[in-house]
Amino acid sequence: MHRLLAALFLPVLLGACMARPAPEIAGRARPLPQHLPVMKSFRAGPPGPMPAHANRDIARDFLELSFFMESGKPIPRLTKFKGPVTVALARPADARFNQDLRDLLRRVRTEAGIDVRQAKTGQAANITIVTLPRKTLRAAVPTAACFVVPRVHDWREFRKGRRTGALDWTTLKRREHATVFIPDDVSPQELRDCLNEEITQALGPLNDIYRLPDSIYNDDNINTVVTRFDMLILKTYYDPALENGMTKAEVRAVLPAVLKRLNPGGEGVASDGISASPRVWINTLKAALAPGARPSRRLFYARKAVAMAAKNGWHDNRLGFALFAQGRLALGHDSKTAIASFARAYALYSDIYGREDIHTAHVALQLAAFALSTGHVQDALDLVNANVPVVARAQNASLLATYLMIKAEALDALGRHDEADTVRLDSIGWARYGFVSTAEIRARLKETAALRPPATKPRS
Repeated sequence: MHRLLAALFLPVLLGACMARPAPEIAGRARPLPQHLPVMKSFRAGPPGPMPAHANRDIARDFLELSFFMESGKPIPRLTKFKGPVTVALARPADARFNQDLRDLLRRVRTEAGIDVRQAKTGQAANITIVTLPRKTLRAAVPTAACFVVPRVHDWREFRKGRRTGALDWTTLKRREHATVFIPDDVSPQELRDCLNEEITQALGPLNDIYRLPDSIYNDDNINTVVTRFDMLILKTYYDPALENGMTKAEVRAVLPAVLKRLNPGGEGVASDGISASPRVWINTLKAALAPGARPSRRLFYARKAVAMAAKNGWHDNRLGFALFAQGRLALGHDSKTAIASFARAYALYSDIYGREDIHTAHVALQLAAFALSTGHVQDALDLVNANVPVVARAQNASLLATYLMIKAEALDALGRHDEADTVRLDSIGWARYGFVSTAEIRARLKETAALRPPATKPRS
């Protein structure tokens, strides 16, 4: 129902916080060029192939996604739009935002088979997109970067209906109108990410599940655009066999036949055997991710989530993400815990998904930063080169830009200055899509320069 605030998941460079005081070497950061390179963006294709899932597991996930809210509150009946679905912006947006919206709707039409079209800006539509300052949205929903609600058309109606029960998804009998609220003062990537999650949730499932490894319906924010798995979920949701108003039991009865028809390859795949996450663990992890809480308190809950996952014997995405969160929250406070957490998360993700995977790449960024800051320059370069293609496939520009900034510093440290300058320019092109402003890009370049150990080859 809403996209979690992404502060924990933005690339934060480990070494700049841990290795040494930044002022000692911050002056070595290369200045931004007078004319910034053109903003880079991704092609709108799907981010990778459909992983092999057992249909019985997809059925389990579908029911949990479709018949529960994120709070754990049951949804009594399946609801969806009937007939063609229209999507409209409440007010004009820039060309990049419009292109990302068109790309998403095209993918939903072609991959999920849903008849969804963009209406003219300001026109009445089934799904309206309203953009407002981030501060305004957070004042209403502090934990959300963006969110979607039913039965309203604008911010005034949202504020009026907040405490009346009118916005309760569980009271719907069918979907007729919903509004997506998105901040207008964030990076192009965050706008795109909000579009991907909120429009697909306006159309289909409202829940997020931490165990899902290849889905945007997961509050770990590892996947930032709709995956092939998500498109299969949406395609199933709008299959004619699943009718508006069906109960969970009724959907469960027809789901095996639907999935056998839509995903025949999932019939012969063994079940992963993963059980549902206990609500106490979910709440513990949410407490670790809660914005505004004291860092020590958040780290306490992250440690608790890791311990609970280990005690339950989980060897899946939930333990990996809890370790990753623990490492991120320990940065600047407990360097040993941070490094140990990243090392464990990297080993776990590599074992589950392999080293060419976006989960592993998120953790490998921290390891590359640490390797660079401790003088293991070639190790840092190797980690970057191994993960850049993975991050590009996942279409995460902020992560890609940060990887390339580390690569530029590593090349400079090795005396390969011309290569470093070329890579740094490339990183800025991606950063213009992934970060909100030139000031943020400049700060990230300075932070990355602070990683490079002093005893490196000088520029001529």
